[in-house]
Amino acid sequence: MSRGRPRTTIGTFGQITVTVVGPRRHRAFTRYRDVDGRLRPVTATAGSARAAEAVLKRRLADRAGYGHGGVLSPASPFGDLCELWLADLELRDISEGTKDNYRDDLRLHVRPFFDSYTLGEITTGRTETFIKTERAVSYSRAKHSRTVLNQLFGFALRHDAIGRNPVEGTSPLPRPKHHVQAMTLSQVQAIRAAAARWRAEPGVMGPKPDGQVRDAIEILLGTSVRPGEVLALRPCDVDDRPRGMVIHVRGTIVNQAGRGTFRQDHPKTDASVRQLPVPEFAAVVIRRRLSQMKPEERETTIFHNRTGGPLTLHNFRRTFREFLVLANLQDSGITPRWYRRTGATVLSRGLGVDAAASFLGHTSKAVTEAHYIEPDRTIDFGPAEALELALRPVDPDGALLARPESDDEEDVLDQLLGDDERGDDERGAA
Repeated sequence: MSRGRPRTTIGTFGQITVTVVGPRRHRAFTRYRDVDGRLRPVTATAGSARAAEAVLKRRLADRAGYGHGGVLSPASPFGDLCELWLADLELRDISEGTKDNYRDDLRLHVRPFFDSYTLGEITTGRTETFIKTERAVSYSRAKHSRTVLNQLFGFALRHDAIGRNPVEGTSPLPRPKHHVQAMTLSQVQAIRAAAARWRAEPGVMGPKPDGQVRDAIEILLGTSVRPGEVLALRPCDVDDRPRGMVIHVRGTIVNQAGRGTFRQDHPKTDASVRQLPVPEFAAVVIRRRLSQMKPEERETTIFHNRTGGPLTLHNFRRTFREFLVLANLQDSGITPRWYRRTGATVLSRGLGVDAAASFLGHTSKAVTEAHYIEPDRTIDFGPAEALELALRPVDPDGALLARPESDDEEDVLDQLLGDDERGDDERGAA
């Protein structure tokens, strides 16, 4: 067994020697053991022995993690990390909408703050300052910027360019108290009435309304799906059974630069792919829409424009705002997402939180169901019956929506619906 000099530890260097190589020129020399295990010579030249040694030590501190093969080091500009991470982002198996969100957060918020730093200069303290600046604008902005930073520094760690992720030591980012507000039964009925008479009065110029937005919000009310999911429904996603109608949620409508509006073949999350029983008042609407479509249109969205393309979320929301004006609710803050909140409230109060989470396609139970429980492929019509009773157009039972809201319920609904508040349906589901 060899009893020679101990091997130099990876990431360290041996003795530094300084020699005179010319008039007022000194060269410092050592051997550095790179991450690949190889010893490599490292030199630096300066006007004095002390200066040459100082330059050499700076070079050793900035040594790339993979020796000559490294693409990033502590001395790399933050912009270099951004460009490499963006290239890697293109290869990831996530939706284009999510990629667009990451690119925008990086371009608009993260990169302007850190662009003048090298990776070795980005400390936990500087990262903390940035996140606090973002939090002063909004919780959502701070959360998204922090997510992008975590991914960037995780990428840098995998390339041995930094020793630790500076985000890890920053202060927690607690979610602010968020009031999840459902519509009242009177608001539901007022919007229904406004949608029925919108542009139907005598003397209104232009084409008569086709009722698409009116019918879409009725289905929203009965199913609590996201707006993009209801506009993505096709005849092939509808199963009218003897017990009642069932829809299969397996897509959403998104808008992307260069592609326009199109139907994405998966919804926001894996848990969002689900079969839902439909209350009768919404099933009546779907049957009426299907009766107007041809057999060869099974894969055309039920709500579509004159050329057969999907109805855009922009046009849907614009028409909905006109309903609110007609119902004198333009200052209420109501948006199409309130239908999802309203359904969640009815189900949570009537059947419990687990039923609401499952019906809304929330991910809280997805891991357990995916890995530990045999999938139950039967359809529970209990949620549809509860929604039918509480929200049907004729003689609805307003008891659940009229019940005072408890603090526990607000916390649960906040958690249940929190992932929907970014409004990313139009840009692409995650």
